Amino acid sequence: MSDDLNDNRYFPTRTALSRKLENLRLHVGLFLATVYTTTVAGMPMSSKWASMPDNWHILIDPRYLVYGLPFSATLLIILGIHEMGHYVTSRRWGVRASLPYFIPFPSFIGTLGAVIKLRSQIPNRRALIDIGASGPIAGFVMSVIALSAGLHMSEVIEVRDIPEGALTLGDSLLSSWLGISVIGDLPEGYDVMLHPVAFAGWLGLFVTVLNLLPMGQFDGGHIVYAIFGGKHRLISRATMVGLALMWLCAPPYHWWDAQSMFRAWYDSRWIGWLVWLGLAALMGRHHPPPVNPDVELDPARRWLGYASLAIFVLCFIPDPVQIY
Repeated sequence: MSDDLNDNRYFPTRTALSRKLENLRLHVGLFLATVYTTTVAGMPMSSKWASMPDNWHILIDPRYLVYGLPFSATLLIILGIHEMGHYVTSRRWGVRASLPYFIPFPSFIGTLGAVIKLRSQIPNRRALIDIGASGPIAGFVMSVIALSAGLHMSEVIEVRDIPEGALTLGDSLLSSWLGISVIGDLPEGYDVMLHPVAFAGWLGLFVTVLNLLPMGQFDGGHIVYAIFGGKHRLISRATMVGLALMWLCAPPYHWWDAQSMFRAWYDSRWIGWLVWLGLAALMGRHHPPPVNPDVELDPARRWLGYASLAIFVLCFIPDPVQIY
């Protein structure tokens, strides 16, 4: 036979190349759209917001859009590093994965986050814990850096100066400790007006918590399945019950003495726990097994899983957002 007939190398067809180009355009298009929506969301967080013209033209004027970039850039870096942690680790294990899909959404933060899509099965539990933990840990480190730097740029103000309708953010064990370490104890009647970079860091930590919820096929679900195997379904079910109880019974408890108790209780609930409960129910409590589920975890990976669950505890916030 000729050498040509023995050449088994794969050459992508024109159709395959066109599909890859289309996918790349989709990734870039979604990313650019998310840059815009998060930049617009960051504009009201700027100290210059009050002096901006009161018309829609500022939403397309680069002279004003630039004030939303500190929030936008910080948040997108955190989300991007989180998803690239998954992507790089997946590729190292030979698991086919897409580049991150950023999700633009017109809201007070401008996005619903970012995701990657796994296109082949995960080979074993070691790969599962590596892929599941790499994203949250990478995003966690970047979020701590952003929150710490942003707290240095934040302003201590009197509570009476906080405008009605402003967001009041809950504290986790970690964010509370960082606040005391960077700013110190606050006098009575004072609070912190977060710099946009600090707010993006706070969001990054909260996104880490949501991803580490130990249920279904969330990152936390991957980690729990890798460590506990068949007990995953029980832990997943318990987490879903916990989310429902979190919505029903979590602080604050100021509604207890309110004149209209039920209304005050309902207004104090964070609806996000119900949203995440619905998402978990939609995705299912179950976790598909890897190709070879009998490969045992080594001690280092087991401790990696425990460290991820410790991050979940340190960053968890029972009542994340309230309206002042």
